[in-house]
Amino acid sequence: MIHQYKLNGKNIVLDIGSGAIHIVDSLSFDIIELYETMPSEKIKKKMLEKYALDPDVTEQEISNVVNDIETLKKEGKLFSDDDYHDAVTVGAGLAPLAKGGMSRSDRGDFTCPGTCGQVPLQKNTPVIKALCLHVAHACNLTCDYCFAKAGKYLGEDAFMSFEVGKQALDFLVKNSGNRRNLEVDFFGGEPLMNWDVVKELVAYARSLEEPNNKNFRFTLTTNGILIDDDVTLFANKEMNNVVLSLDGRMEVHNHFRKTINGQGSYEIILPKFQKLVKARGDKSYYIRGTFTHNNVDFTKDILHMADLGFKELSMEPVVCSPNDPYALTKEDLPKLFKQYELLAKEMAKRDKAGNGFTFYHFMIDLEHGPCIYKRITGCGSGTEYLAVTPTGELYPCHQFVGDKKYLMGDVWKGVTNTHIRDEFSKCNVYSREKCKKCWARFYCSGGCAANSYHAAGNINDTYDYGCELFRKRIECAIWLKIELT
Repeated sequence: MIHQYKLNGKNIVLDIGSGAIHIVDSLSFDIIELYETMPSEKIKKKMLEKYALDPDVTEQEISNVVNDIETLKKEGKLFSDDDYHDAVTVGAGLAPLAKGGMSRSDRGDFTCPGTCGQVPLQKNTPVIKALCLHVAHACNLTCDYCFAKAGKYLGEDAFMSFEVGKQALDFLVKNSGNRRNLEVDFFGGEPLMNWDVVKELVAYARSLEEPNNKNFRFTLTTNGILIDDDVTLFANKEMNNVVLSLDGRMEVHNHFRKTINGQGSYEIILPKFQKLVKARGDKSYYIRGTFTHNNVDFTKDILHMADLGFKELSMEPVVCSPNDPYALTKEDLPKLFKQYELLAKEMAKRDKAGNGFTFYHFMIDLEHGPCIYKRITGCGSGTEYLAVTPTGELYPCHQFVGDKKYLMGDVWKGVTNTHIRDEFSKCNVYSREKCKKCWARFYCSGGCAANSYHAAGNINDTYDYGCELFRKRIECAIWLKIELT
């Protein structure tokens, strides 16, 4: 399978099976488009007719292009086969990784030569590598679009005790196998409403590292209302990543992200975010926003945040009921596509001027990237990654919390509803019919199981609207990578 597109003056051809990316001239682009559906002689005739006014397009030049395409096909860099399908069927064992590394061919193409090993796609012993600790099912904001329903997850206010959190960390270590690096996200609601427990749990996790040969990596996600000097100091010392919620321009942010008194939160959190990020130095963070039908011009919000001095940015499309007034619509799609294109061009411009910034959805590694196991199976929710409620219940991820259909067990007894884990273990790009035919499947890994479930009622289906946006983001991300190489 190949995917071809034109963007900002570049003709780009992706070979999905190999991961090769080619930047070609217009003649090559047109011939590749016809190559598998038309004999060479007919292609030559058609190209001579189309380029009749171009003196450089001769029969010999067309033949040269056809020969180059045939060579690339033989080398497995164009029209290559998908070697991974059989590896994820029941009982499969190993599959080679996608070809890694990026180089230029004589025609100026980007290709990914070579292979780098084998990985198991079906694991016999479940290994858990990450937990999302819901230390607070309560929030001091009342965001209208919150999937967690003001942080309560359709329940009452609840806070995780140190004892429950301690048991969760013990559970993680016990079930992590030989994996050394373990990840713990402090999440909510608003985790700073239970800040003392967060600090206690970090200290306990550190005590587990040396005797168990583990290394904990912590992430804190916060709306910022309760950030103070203690939070800033501790987070910048202990948290490998901090996710800060800001939707962009003041009027956009304040429209949804209000305090319990109905006041906008922009003026409260902005100086706190700026102070924390400045003190953070080179440690990772993300300013994370949500765009809705109300701000389909979201590029302005991203650039607003960049102009405030934030360099690590993310802006997610809202996922909600189509009946909500702020839901993204079919009519919004072309507007959103245009926004991603505008964003990519502006990012290239700023990067070349020495004032660049990172946009999470444009981050793409064409030289190495994730192994094929991750490319096929995704985030590992329900298998490698679990969410823990304040009372110690286990769910596949934070977006399933509260849905008793997906209650997997608890941190004392472990995963007792193993059929749920088995269901998630089968999630991959080949278990979803639409993914099998999608050119972006190895970039999105089949998408978000929770979004699929909430949109289509099945974790092995797809969230079609999100797929449309993802494909556009990848096109822009690849263009940007090429432009800055």
